[in-house]
Amino acid sequence: MVTGDGRVFLFLQGPHGPFFYRLGRLIRRTGAQAWRVGFNAGDRAFWPDGKTYIPFRDPHQDWPDRCAALIEEKGVTDLVLYGDTRPIHAEAITIARARGLTIHVFEEGYMRPYWVTYERGGSNGNSKLMQMSVENMRKALSHADTDTALPPASWGDTRQHIFYGALYHGCVMLLNFGYRTFRPHRALSVRQEFYLYLKRLLLMPVQAIERRIATLRVRHGGFPYHLALLQLEHDASFQAHSPFSTMTEFLQAVIEGFAQGAPRHHHLVVKAHPLEDGRAPIRRELRRLAQEHGISDRVHFVRGGKLAQLLDETVSAVTINSTAGQQVLWRGIPLKTFGAAVYAKPEFVSGKSLRAFFAQPERPDRRAYADFRRYLLETSQVAGGFYSSSGRRQLLRQAVDMMLNPDDPYDALESGTAAPRQQLRIVT
Repeated sequence: MVTGDGRVFLFLQGPHGPFFYRLGRLIRRTGAQAWRVGFNAGDRAFWPDGKTYIPFRDPHQDWPDRCAALIEEKGVTDLVLYGDTRPIHAEAITIARARGLTIHVFEEGYMRPYWVTYERGGSNGNSKLMQMSVENMRKALSHADTDTALPPASWGDTRQHIFYGALYHGCVMLLNFGYRTFRPHRALSVRQEFYLYLKRLLLMPVQAIERRIATLRVRHGGFPYHLALLQLEHDASFQAHSPFSTMTEFLQAVIEGFAQGAPRHHHLVVKAHPLEDGRAPIRRELRRLAQEHGISDRVHFVRGGKLAQLLDETVSAVTINSTAGQQVLWRGIPLKTFGAAVYAKPEFVSGKSLRAFFAQPERPDRRAYADFRRYLLETSQVAGGFYSSSGRRQLLRQAVDMMLNPDDPYDALESGTAAPRQQLRIVT
């Protein structure tokens, strides 16, 4: 029996909402200690236990020394965080790695939205998956005998995600007098972040109508089309693992490649991220670029929403390193990516230039992708979600056992120590 006796978990920043607190509470029941470092009033609001909460109120430049001191003072054995690229996390990982700590990284799922990602050491472009071949994954799968999980028919996390984001930034904006040196890791101020979340919540009904109309126009347009799947410009995976610094740069490359390579009767549908809040001038820039290349009548914009309806009839898809690429590949649709993505394997992602890709997209090797997908679902993808109550319950049923396992999810599959995987239920 694996217990948490003698282990000390230090939590840093987590996803908006109560997931990290619930996770820490469950970890303490294993016999381990669980501490949380908070950097602002939002962190404090989502960790109600003041006895295990450690506020950091000093300037950012003091964080590395304070982090190292905390590790020594508490006897920390495990570091727990959400995402590995924001400065306070990257600095903590460097310190923890030098001391031989186990580093637990949670992220949005590579197979989102029905799974979340749990890895050791790093995620996205820093994941162990970046160095793995499909052939190695196939060898590891010889130790598994379960069927590949299918996604449910619906997803209910969007409103909760936006709600917790608004609540978090509202706390930071109104209650942050005890953390006067705090600076967000993103370019916008906390006040701007809060208003964007609030605006997004309030406009959801109107934008849903606009999205349905735009989607219907595409689906009933009678023309072949290609999809460009956008990401959030401020997202860590875009900023840290992308060759572009702005979404405009990506749109410039896509519009130019499409204008030069796609057949003249084909159209381009640009789909915004479901959580796009308007901080990047996507629609304005798209209109300008389409006019410059003389294809305004062939370019369409769809604001967020579910991807499945547009994927059903698309010719191909282009993205940077969005996890939406996994849905594209699952359907056997040709895909072109940029940047570092864990699924960007030569067996199923195009290596052509954009111009050549739009001219003649090639289907992925579906057998290779099926093996890759199954490997992820047997290892780092955990059923559930951060933001809905049922999603958190489902996630917690498995997360703690995976964290206590001496092997990371990938090694556990090969060694035969992986915990049984849960069947996926609809998260609402």
